[in-house]
Amino acid sequence: MSVTYDVVIIGAGIHGAGAAQVAAAAGYSVLVLEQFDKVAQGTSSRSSKLIHGGLRYLESGEFRLVHECLRERAMLLRNAPDLVELVPFYIPVYKQTSRRPWKIALGLSIYSLFSFKPFHRIAKIHWHQMDGLKTQDLDTVFGYYDARTDDARLTRCVLESARSLGAEVITSATMAQASVTPNGVEVSYNKDNESVSVKAGVLVNAAGAWVNRVLNRIKDSNGLGLQTANIDLVQGTHIVVPGEINHPYYLEAPQDGRAVFVTPWKDHIMIGTTENVYSGDPAKVCPLEKEIHYLLYIYNHYFDSNLVHKDIIESFAGLRVLPGGEGATFKRSRDTHLLQDNASRPRVISIVGGKLTSYRATAEKLLRPVRKTLKARRPIADTRTLKLPVVD
Repeated sequence: MSVTYDVVIIGAGIHGAGAAQVAAAAGYSVLVLEQFDKVAQGTSSRSSKLIHGGLRYLESGEFRLVHECLRERAMLLRNAPDLVELVPFYIPVYKQTSRRPWKIALGLSIYSLFSFKPFHRIAKIHWHQMDGLKTQDLDTVFGYYDARTDDARLTRCVLESARSLGAEVITSATMAQASVTPNGVEVSYNKDNESVSVKAGVLVNAAGAWVNRVLNRIKDSNGLGLQTANIDLVQGTHIVVPGEINHPYYLEAPQDGRAVFVTPWKDHIMIGTTENVYSGDPAKVCPLEKEIHYLLYIYNHYFDSNLVHKDIIESFAGLRVLPGGEGATFKRSRDTHLLQDNASRPRVISIVGGKLTSYRATAEKLLRPVRKTLKARRPIADTRTLKLPVVD
């Protein structure tokens, strides 16, 4: 006889972990199925390791998203001080930089208003202390505050919080198929070469880059396939190079004007990221040569350095889920969408897109359609104030 859960979640990246934590805190029984043998093996371990509001999103008018992320950043700083650290970031502005100082100052003013953390200009007498940053044609340097984390570790800690609230997690479990019925969703998954079936009141698709692959394995109550999401998978590559810097830097890529971060990472320097549409197997994404050269050029352009390919210690690539369409990917919305099989009484809810910083807010939004289908339970915790356990 199949075990029945209120909520079954596919995927144990940051959004699956966040959904499990929030649903379990709301009093629901939860099962998380993860295809890999460890959690956070996809994009949730391949990000820029930042908990931030997304300063550049102000340029495209995404004020609500920035405000939400900065609110969530403040919660994480309170609830996970051993995992999330507030640090000063620097933005150098050169004569050739397309975004002029007044424009950056305007953006930082709004950012500071949302975050209650002031920005400032770095006096010229301190420029020589900035990790070898080139000062020729340097107009000004701004300093502001944002936060950083170990993304994979944060994911593990959120999932451990969900476990402490009663959620079950099964790794090396690949969803084979699912069928919507009048009473819920029947889910079959493979574990240790055996097929296992469970029932869910609501199935949450938090598979990230695999979101449409999961949807393709689900049939509605008429035996028809579910609508898939109109998305592009966008590859982002990071490289890790030798050296040490004291603070993260927010830079404008000279090649195309994109935002790129140079940050301290485990006694080395991490540079990222890129944006290229990807169409292959999400499990096989890997850095492209052109991306590596792109990132090396940016670092050498701004710092007294002549790094070459052989200097790279590590490189990795992850996949963002962005709205499908034409035009530059870095200009597309970074907002999160919930794709439901039925607006009035959803049985399958897919998380499309999303950011590391706002994982908890996304999970809170997910509860609204869940409550259309499942009866409310007595909450056992409030994730807005719940301290995250610290695990390795």
